[in-house]
Amino acid sequence: MNELEQAGLARLRDGWVSGGAAFELAPAEWKDVAAAASPDEQERRLLAIAAQALDVGLRPAAPKTLKRRPPLPVLALPVLPERLRPLLRAALKYATDAKLKTRVATLVASRGFVLHPMDWMPAASYQESPEVYAPWVDWQAGAEGEKQSRRDHLTAETWDDFYPAARRAALVDLRRTMPALARTLIETKGASESAEVRLALIELLRFGLGADDVPFLKSLSADRSGKVREMAGRLLARLGEHGNPADGGSEDPTAELAAFIEEGKAGFIRRRTTHAPVKLKSPAQQARRADLFASCYFGDLVARFGKTEADFIGAWQFGVDDNADLFLVRMVSMSGGDAAVACLADLLVAAGGKLALLVLQLMLRLDSGRKRVLIRQILNDAQNLAALNLVEGAEAGWLEWGDLAGKALSALRSAFSGDNDVMKRSAEQHLETIGFLANPLTAEKLIGEVVAAGLPPASPSLGLLRLNAALAGNPTS
Repeated sequence: MNELEQAGLARLRDGWVSGGAAFELAPAEWKDVAAAASPDEQERRLLAIAAQALDVGLRPAAPKTLKRRPPLPVLALPVLPERLRPLLRAALKYATDAKLKTRVATLVASRGFVLHPMDWMPAASYQESPEVYAPWVDWQAGAEGEKQSRRDHLTAETWDDFYPAARRAALVDLRRTMPALARTLIETKGASESAEVRLALIELLRFGLGADDVPFLKSLSADRSGKVREMAGRLLARLGEHGNPADGGSEDPTAELAAFIEEGKAGFIRRRTTHAPVKLKSPAQQARRADLFASCYFGDLVARFGKTEADFIGAWQFGVDDNADLFLVRMVSMSGGDAAVACLADLLVAAGGKLALLVLQLMLRLDSGRKRVLIRQILNDAQNLAALNLVEGAEAGWLEWGDLAGKALSALRSAFSGDNDVMKRSAEQHLETIGFLANPLTAEKLIGEVVAAGLPPASPSLGLLRLNAALAGNPTS
């Protein structure tokens, strides 16, 4: 529409605004359309033409940078029923960050549904979303429709047809079912990827890690990325392969770390060897010890003492130096074997108290059974319920009423019946976490208990518990 036509529209508008007729102000072409009608009909016809012209002729042109996007992919699970979306929105509103919102989506996915895209969409940069959302993550990253439609099987030929999130999900599945095939794909196709992508691919070898992966991991010692070499070294260490220098030379970091640990004896009848951290004399020694624990491999350290990983863990004197305990647990998490991780987790949980909380450093290496044992331990102790927020990779919707109806429930009741606002806010955060962990029956019972204790029934902190309870039995309508 040119400037003359726009000026004509402006005169028509001014005429109507002032309350008069605008027929005489209309362009000649428009008068021909309206001339045969009555005066009132003339104005109505001009109004209809003007409205169409304003809607179409004056519509801003799309910028040249605008790109047409393919339709949003349909996910493998049905969308949450419409009647439950208000409860979902309430739970999402109370969740204050991406991690907590993802936890809501994870709970819903565990009951067989996905969220409506207008309620929640995973960010392209966030890799912790449930695997069912991989097509949406790739769509957010700019995936093309043609590539999105080809995801039946990941092979060397279809590698480029998979966007990162879908490729990662496919590789994880392959590592769990056909680890050799997944490793071959990572080896052949990953070599041409950037260092950041190669690192992410190598990290996936932790799924189904086994002796067959050793040759490939050793070949990565020549990789051009230092981070890739470090990751490969840690994975090799988990398989019992020694990585750090062990010749006892002055530049041997493992020997230097071993010097910060002293052997001792314990027991009067059955003497046994113990290992404890040396008392440090300066902040510089503390910093150096922290660096060595972070850079050395656990298998190399225990070899310096002639022990197995399990024996060294059993001989470690926990409680002598809290920082040393934390560094050791992190070291085992990063480079210890699977048996060592399980042994350490069992020992710490059995010890209880603050030592049990160190198991949080091992979460990514634990099976679901041990994660549940830790969560039950935290609930049973009830002194550190805030630690529940630090549990990574926990399953959704399994916690039973018997796991909760003890010290944890008493602590929640006490918080909501008292006058301490800080304790109430903390307890509300605990409710959000328990709302993710609980099964539907537990969620429903807990709502009744805390409301009876004094929590307002309309409290937003009950949002996830209410959604959990409403999802009982996988409702489909």
